[in-house]
Amino acid sequence: MSTFPVRHDRHEVELGSQFQPKFGADGLIPCIAQDHASGEVLMFAFMNEESLDHTLQTGKATYWSRSRSKLWMKGEESGNVQLVREVRTDCDQDVILIKVELAGSANASCHNGYRSCFYRKLTDLHDSTFPMETTTAPLFDPKDVYKK
Repeated sequence: MSTFPVRHDRHEVELGSQFQPKFGADGLIPCIAQDHASGEVLMFAFMNEESLDHTLQTGKATYWSRSRSKLWMKGEESGNVQLVREVRTDCDQDVILIKVELAGSANASCHNGYRSCFYRKLTDLHDSTFPMETTTAPLFDPKDVYKK
């Protein structure tokens, strides 16, 4: 049984007042995590119905790991939890945006030790070798945190 309402009417989905997320054929919905205070984009992941429901019930961001085929609460290993402060959806409710407060000693979201997963940028949009640079320093060493 679905936790969320069944989508019937396009007008209600696009302009109504009821949350009716659209999960893809694979059962997933894209989710962007953004710092609630600064607006910085922290990461992108997928949620399934169970992880979205768990997120709403606990107030802690929980995602679906496609590589591990299981739920993962952000910070379950690192301690760098994302506390959900707001949930938004786009116009046709097929993307979720969660505004989060980072909690944990490193104040980071990326498993590579950075605050945001978006820590690199292309340095020359016209260079066919696509050079990149790292724009921030890591906040922790993943070897120390994940012990893998």
